[in-house]
Amino acid sequence: MRYDLHQHLWPERFLEALRARHAPPLLENGDLVTEAGRFPIELATHDVRRRLELMDELETDVAVLSLQTTLGLERLGADEREALEQTWADGVAEVVAQSAGRFLALSPSRAREGFAGISVSSSSLRPDASFLSEAAAQGGFLFVHPGGAGIAEAGRPAWWDWVVGYPAGLQAAYVSWLAQGRARYPTVRILFAMLAGGGPFLLERATHQGLDVRSALDPNTFFEVSTHGRRAIELCIETFGVTQIAYGSDTPVVDPRTTLAAVRGFGDAVVNVLHTETPEALLS
Repeated sequence: MRYDLHQHLWPERFLEALRARHAPPLLENGDLVTEAGRFPIELATHDVRRRLELMDELETDVAVLSLQTTLGLERLGADEREALEQTWADGVAEVVAQSAGRFLALSPSRAREGFAGISVSSSSLRPDASFLSEAAAQGGFLFVHPGGAGIAEAGRPAWWDWVVGYPAGLQAAYVSWLAQGRARYPTVRILFAMLAGGGPFLLERATHQGLDVRSALDPNTFFEVSTHGRRAIELCIETFGVTQIAYGSDTPVVDPRTTLAAVRGFGDAVVNVLHTETPEALLS
């Protein structure tokens, strides 16, 4: 079985909830509106049949679905956030149940029955977060996704948060996990999106502050490869070992073909680890 650990899909009931809203995040005239701005969105990419056709084309057997935290839900009031996340969870649970095993899902923000793990934003990964004790008790894995960008600063290019903000947030979450989280929750399996924003680049610099980088070589800390190419993936493999790397695509936010081609360029043995062995270890 070949897995993709990082896909997003909005079930119809979640789309209806976004259309009914009058404040970000919302859907309006074919655009997704968040605090960060207004973005055209092709809602057909969230059609289940179309997604399965793409998975077949790319030879992906199982996609693991999560609700992207870049929508900015964490900045909503607690009740408003819970309602939206539960709407997504209820809708995606139906998609998973009807998919004959083609989809699994991660529960947003907290543990829920029937989900393969928990997905959280990079900004919420703190040692006192309740989802960490839930993940430890549940035995599932924790997926750390970039958080919402917030209101864009005037004068910054449109790509700023994508290229700078999201990786910076993941770097901070990764280093925080090394410094404070791992010792407290040694059994939690944690997967950082986007190679933790470039986690390997930080380790040599950290040695100047006395950090023992051997502490970063942790068998329960994993990195997924979405949006990266051969050079970044190769560095991560050389730093952490191939068994700590997993395939994720960030479909439909980006076209998965570029990163998938980079992964396949390493040969069948590496493809088997990233697509099959590591995902199965995380999902077991």
